[in-house]
Amino acid sequence: MIYFDYAATTPMSEQALSVYIKASQEFFGNSSSLHDEGSQARFLLEQCRETLARLIGGKKEGIYFTSGGTESNLLSIISLARAARKRGNHVIASMAEHSSVHSALAFLEKEGFHITKLPLSSQGVIEPEELAAAIRPDTILVSLQYANQEIGTINPIDKIGRLLKEKGILFHSDCVQAFGKLDLRPLLLWVDSLSVSSHKIFGPKGIGAVYICPSLHWSPLFPGLTHENGFRGGTVNVPAVAAFTAAAEEVCRTSSLQKEWELRRLLKEKLTSSSFRWIEADETRQLPSIIGMTIQGMEGQLVLLKLNEQGCAISTGSACDTRSENGTKAILAMGHSIEKARQFFRISLSSRTTIQEIERLGNLLLGITASVLR
Repeated sequence: MIYFDYAATTPMSEQALSVYIKASQEFFGNSSSLHDEGSQARFLLEQCRETLARLIGGKKEGIYFTSGGTESNLLSIISLARAARKRGNHVIASMAEHSSVHSALAFLEKEGFHITKLPLSSQGVIEPEELAAAIRPDTILVSLQYANQEIGTINPIDKIGRLLKEKGILFHSDCVQAFGKLDLRPLLLWVDSLSVSSHKIFGPKGIGAVYICPSLHWSPLFPGLTHENGFRGGTVNVPAVAAFTAAAEEVCRTSSLQKEWELRRLLKEKLTSSSFRWIEADETRQLPSIIGMTIQGMEGQLVLLKLNEQGCAISTGSACDTRSENGTKAILAMGHSIEKARQFFRISLSSRTTIQEIERLGNLLLGITASVLR
């Protein structure tokens, strides 16, 4: 199987797998236990916390390890909103956020918060002017992803962050798709919290992290818990944390999008037919590794099945939204019809993708289009 679904998940790197096995064997103690085995696990955990903080440009006190991007978004958004409720109860996000963000917003709405969801521009991003128009006197929190999980567009976090800093509004950013591809360190000038995940960067599944500025007050979703300074419950998975950190160090050290841009352009050169529609932004606002596309007159699920028969794995959007009947959120948020949203499919690349694989994919897509639409 030729794999083109790296935005959904990645295989573990050899380095991360080696660290996971070694940590499972040598640091198996509960990091909360007071004996020597627990102390050794706790020492490794704190080393990883410091390393991850350095990679994103923050302080170790702001890192909270979680079970992944979904829990990171849920806990950070709800905890920050609850803590700021005395100042207001209005929260803003985009219509195209990950399903975990929408879940957190639905939870807050049940608690009496007012939620505004903004559409995307024709470029697939939130423009600062549109956000500014949605801000109210009672706005306390904005949550916007750095890079969209379905079409790979990049929000202008710096410009939006400046606006929100001036108004004293908290800013959370889902950085799950951006981490390891874009440098997160400049973001900490503007965001108050951000979320990252391991299995998007060749680390193990079931582990992620939140960074919350240490000077901020947050209200725990589940009072009385003791792990991760009360941010969440459950014994910390130290081997997974260690493997996640190893994967993060490796991907941040070697990250370069040059190859992904070359592969994206190669595929575009092959698919010149007007039947292919690329859902993308200008290159300055686009991750090259995530390709959103439609074939006119053909449902994305059919494209997926046809390619799967030929040994190629793609997706029809975020893996967390595969049961949605309305298609991808990003396309709908851009104002396209449900019919076009159902035609959407996603190709996602990585540094492991080869020219030969792109050539194969391009030829298969041309063949599918010719056979189905003739």
